[in-house]
Amino acid sequence: MKIARFSHEGTLSYGILDDDELVVLDGDPMFSGFNPTGERIPLERATFLAPVIPRSKVVAVGKNYHDHAAETGSVAPDAPLLFLKPNTAVIGPRDTIVLPLQSKQVEHEGELAIVIGRIAKNVPAAEYADYVFGYTIANDVTARDLQKADGQWARAKGFDTFCPLGPVIETEFDPSTATLTTRVNGELRQDGLVRDMVHDIPAIVEYASSVWTLLPGDVILTGTPGGIGPLTDGDVVEIEISGIGTLANPVRAAG
Repeated sequence: MKIARFSHEGTLSYGILDDDELVVLDGDPMFSGFNPTGERIPLERATFLAPVIPRSKVVAVGKNYHDHAAETGSVAPDAPLLFLKPNTAVIGPRDTIVLPLQSKQVEHEGELAIVIGRIAKNVPAAEYADYVFGYTIANDVTARDLQKADGQWARAKGFDTFCPLGPVIETEFDPSTATLTTRVNGELRQDGLVRDMVHDIPAIVEYASSVWTLLPGDVILTGTPGGIGPLTDGDVVEIEISGIGTLANPVRAAG
């Protein structure tokens, strides 16, 4: 089931994607359940928004694919390498990624994102699915030069607009067969299999929930495959994960 958060005629709503229509729901299904109002909105009349705005945090996993770790001159760590992105970095489909004045090397990182559906603390890996509401697509936009200069990642990963999410939350996603591709202006940059991540989804949920209490609506970015590359003013970056859809965002320079 694909869940969208969208606006229509000035009203924010949630809906289930049904071919070329949205079945409007009575409130956020994460908290209100899947209760249709009886209204249907044609897709062309809806503006898709970020499918979730984390109430507390975006957790991310670094160097979680061997080929990405290698292209950055390092190796994948034995345990998940966690960092945080602020929820103010979140934007939705078609929203603009803004290149900050402070950086000369902003890059894309296409990723699968986990959406947490229940309060989660010290979750055993075997029970991870009980705490996952669904999955969406993320772009872990990174100011690579600042990441190297700072020696830690908060500034490089945390600028406004540096966490596009969308276009929907898929509640029945199968990561074992999913592919992830990233294109910039139609040029293929990344082409990987989700299942090739070093630390899998159950392990990530277990590890992250041992550090922080995960709240409903929190998002976990699971890492990017190899093929990261630059974003420049005027680009359009598209990240596609089979079974979920395509997240597309234009890019412009600040100022």
